[in-house]
Amino acid sequence: MKLAELSAAPALDASKIPLALYVHFPWCVRKCPYCDFNSHALRGASASDIPEDAYIDALLLDLDFELSSELPAPRAVSSIFMGGGTPSLFSGRALARFLDGAARRLSFAADIEITLEANPGTVDEAHFRDYRAAGINRLSLGVQSMDAVQLKRLGRIHDPAAVVSAVAVARRAGFDNLNLDLMFALPQQTPSEADADLAAALALSPEHLSYYQLTLEPNTEFAAHPPPLPVDDDAWAMQERGLQRLAAAGFTRYEVSAYARKGRRARHNLNYWRFGDYLGIGAGAHAKISGANGARRRARHKHPKAYLETAGSAGMIQEDRLVAREELVFEFCMNALRLDEGFAWSEFESRTGLDRALLAAALADAQARGLVRIGAAGIAPTALGLQHLNTLLTGLL
Repeated sequence: MKLAELSAAPALDASKIPLALYVHFPWCVRKCPYCDFNSHALRGASASDIPEDAYIDALLLDLDFELSSELPAPRAVSSIFMGGGTPSLFSGRALARFLDGAARRLSFAADIEITLEANPGTVDEAHFRDYRAAGINRLSLGVQSMDAVQLKRLGRIHDPAAVVSAVAVARRAGFDNLNLDLMFALPQQTPSEADADLAAALALSPEHLSYYQLTLEPNTEFAAHPPPLPVDDDAWAMQERGLQRLAAAGFTRYEVSAYARKGRRARHNLNYWRFGDYLGIGAGAHAKISGANGARRRARHKHPKAYLETAGSAGMIQEDRLVAREELVFEFCMNALRLDEGFAWSEFESRTGLDRALLAAALADAQARGLVRIGAAGIAPTALGLQHLNTLLTGLL
């Protein structure tokens, strides 16, 4: 079967596709040189320069717009992720007001996971207690490194002591589900320094760890002025030694760069990787919602000022399109093949509305090259496939 032969594809049943909510907070204290996310440095010196109340109002108007425009099936929201930027620049009072408003508009799953990204340099114990009281039950700390020199090279506003302090106060505030973001192959980093970085992060006993290689993304300062990075052999050694250390510490790798203790896999990110649906609100946020005609993607204005001026109206939408069915194959695989467990054939069909025969044919070459395992129940990347994921995905274009 060829990609063009899709007329007989089964219709999507959106009611059976999980639903999540992503909320984007675009401000940060300083733009990091490696960051390609939609983040805008504060003009002033503190979080008081953020139009906090106006932004929460805009988010709720945005959510009203999304729910009134095209949400084809009522579903409970299984997870909420507040990302940025630096959401922890917002007060607990403001985030509680948003979550209360969202709960009045949406059905929350009884065991909903609510994650807040936090910068170790922007929080204190009072903030964490307020966040926990607001209903946030998972924190993701942007650590990046536990080495003071590397943190300066990466343009971070915190030091290693701030990370240790942030973890301690988060625990005292009642958080028992904590992710640490950590990078390797940093400028001038040696394998032994990467080992020490990971050991220091593991000593903080997180439940989840995102461990990934620094890459030079387009339109960043590092892309324009590349720092001296480790050679490929050293970067490979860092990754392999990191995998071994994480496994020895009781972490299971379930996605290319995600490691979790038992029962602590990130539910929100799993929804992305399993090609679930998600509402996306806030400046620059993206959404994916499925309907009988396929998957629709929307994106908001990236700049906070333009977003605030248009929130709640069609004017805030910069992109609104149905995903071509030909694209669904690649988009599904781009996400699902990041998972160590892969995916079931039934999952592919229910999330895309396409017949499994289409995907089986497209992956025959990948199987022949040892990049995937294809079975009666589904498909999974091999260790080689995870190692060369870009090669695997390029073959599906």
